[in-house]
Amino acid sequence: MERKEKDKYIVKVKNVTPEPVESCALPLYASAGAAGADLRAYLNEPVVLKPGQRCAIPTGVAIQLPDCDTVALIFARSGLAAKKGVALSNGVGVIDADYRGEIKVLLSNLGTEDVSIAPGERIAQILFVPVRQASFVWADALDVTERGDGGFGSTG
Repeated sequence: MERKEKDKYIVKVKNVTPEPVESCALPLYASAGAAGADLRAYLNEPVVLKPGQRCAIPTGVAIQLPDCDTVALIFARSGLAAKKGVALSNGVGVIDADYRGEIKVLLSNLGTEDVSIAPGERIAQILFVPVRQASFVWADALDVTERGDGGFGSTG
């Protein structure tokens, strides 16, 4: 299972550390069918997250998206969540097309024990998604649907 080259975005990656490029990890897909590429912690030494603690973990990289019609979304790694109770503090990180700073991953320890994040550890995944901006207009009414204004849990 391999994606066609024409279906791939070209994303420029810049090493923002004082170290040589080789010391910083490019985002990499763990398998041919992976939707997200892994981001790694750029640390000199492990960082310990105590229960309930939040921390911004640097990745050492900045990116340039191909155009304004693309957004990079940062998601938690399910393995960190399941095994250690680590989640993203902001739920999903959003890297806008015009942002050029270092990608930092906001992690929270939701577990009951200290969690150590090691240098080079895979801490999040980045996905590239098409985006469209909306034009907002006031309306006196909205189209009627079967669901209507039924909210949380209204569909079962």
